[in-house]
Amino acid sequence: MLLRADGDDAIAIGQPAHAWLSGQLARAWGNERFGAVEPYEEVCLAAEQHDAGMAAWERRPTLNPETGRPRSFMELTLDEHLEIWRGAAPLVQAQCRYAALLVSMHGTALYERRNLDRLDPADVQRVRDFLAGQRELQQRLREPGDRHVERNQRLVWTWDSLSLGLLLGWAPFSLTDVPTADEDTAIEVGTTTLRPWPFRTPQVRLRCEGRRLTGRYDDEATMRDALTNAPWVTIEIELTRAVDD
Repeated sequence: MLLRADGDDAIAIGQPAHAWLSGQLARAWGNERFGAVEPYEEVCLAAEQHDAGMAAWERRPTLNPETGRPRSFMELTLDEHLEIWRGAAPLVQAQCRYAALLVSMHGTALYERRNLDRLDPADVQRVRDFLAGQRELQQRLREPGDRHVERNQRLVWTWDSLSLGLLLGWAPFSLTDVPTADEDTAIEVGTTTLRPWPFRTPQVRLRCEGRRLTGRYDDEATMRDALTNAPWVTIEIELTRAVDD
């Protein structure tokens, strides 16, 4: 779950909703400089479904007693996070093998960037077991000679990061190691602009839904009830190509 600040309120955005916005970015992506997304439907599906493993947790979120609000995706315990990502690719595999492969690779990329020196030995072993299991799954899902899968995994990573940054108000920020047609580049992200521009059209309109939370809660049951009954909010974002880009 993402918690987007809005004055004293918070807009609770489910991880699958954030992934929907990632999929919108994927479907708008590509031009002469950044190349095409191939295979298009499979990669876009992976972007849209990369957080499918979070759906069950989102139905029964746990309370952060320090904030009085649902715990965000950054506040999950290691065991919760591992269990979510262990189940993500099998859920997507029911739709598409290639998309499931990219979802699994996205999960391993998250843990390959994690500093294991901060974990105790038992937790380090749990992470290593998770990575080994995912790599075995990836070997079963991957077809020999697939030259694009690493590039596509980095595209999913890019759209995931961009979606998070747009929803959580990180601007200005940078996206690094973004694949183009023939090399990698960095993209500078402003409030409404990206430079260089990676999309097919000069404007891209995005939308996402969340729930407005107006208070803080003392217990989990009250928080869950408040979240269930909170008013819906539609977040609309318009990105525009800079005139000088």
